[in-house]
Amino acid sequence: MHRIGYLLSDGFQIMALASQTVFEMANDVSGEPFYSVENFSTSGGEVRSSLGMSVGTRKLTARTAMDTWIAAGVTTPLTIAPPADVLAFLRRAASRTRRIAGICTGGFVLAEAGLLANRRATTHWAYARDMQQRFPDVRVEEDRIYIVDGPIWTSAGMTAGLDLALAMVEKDLGADIARSVAHKLVMHQRRAGGQSQHSEMLDLAPKSDRIQNALNYARKHLNRPLTVEELAGEAHLSPRQFSRVFALETGQSPAKAIEGLRLEAARLMIEKSRHSLETIAQETGFRDRRHMREAFMRGFGVPPQEVRREARTSV
Repeated sequence: MHRIGYLLSDGFQIMALASQTVFEMANDVSGEPFYSVENFSTSGGEVRSSLGMSVGTRKLTARTAMDTWIAAGVTTPLTIAPPADVLAFLRRAASRTRRIAGICTGGFVLAEAGLLANRRATTHWAYARDMQQRFPDVRVEEDRIYIVDGPIWTSAGMTAGLDLALAMVEKDLGADIARSVAHKLVMHQRRAGGQSQHSEMLDLAPKSDRIQNALNYARKHLNRPLTVEELAGEAHLSPRQFSRVFALETGQSPAKAIEGLRLEAARLMIEKSRHSLETIAQETGFRDRRHMREAFMRGFGVPPQEVRREARTSV
């Protein structure tokens, strides 16, 4: 039996416990109790979540042993410090535990314990830059659903904990079990670790109709080169004015924003269509398949083939 221990402290985000259902359903699907799940805290007893709900826990001791430890995040990681006992325990457990994970801002707990030093990691998008500033030796990738770096796992915020847990099930029990668990949980899709946390359309959110009109035009004509002059014409601005206003309203250059739209459109086509990668590259405005692959590696951290493989195994 694979034992999973959740590390909870006062103010933990209750959504972290939703990931326990993934392991429960894995037991159900596999037909045997492969996983056992328990909650722990430094003093044991009831621990209050950020919502005010109390959850019973076992007391954490130096002899407590689990195959997987998962640290739950808190809603205010910049002001709530992880308990010193938990940090000391994680440092000791790192050499004798199969894997250690941080869900959402639980990554801050792992970073405070020194477990993320010189590793790739992610966390809730709202705190990713704070993590990078506080822990400069961590290679924070703020736009990932989850990241696995050796025995250390970290996930983005909230529902991304489900994706991380599901990836653990796939690692332990195989893709077929993971697909069945996702189906039981009525998950729309199993998200790959490299998938973006955001929608490019929501992220840009321009303040004026003229920039919005230019973006709408771009989305409808992604298969074209889309020069600044062409987009500026749609916004009724000079190219120089357009570039300045676009950057002020979206925080990005037109070229970076258009690449983001191309990436999102290409990812959706890869996941939902049977078109070849060459065709998808042409339809979304990349020079060729190689150019699209380079953009995917920059934007998502995985090649298009990996996105397609994940999408097909999720069907």
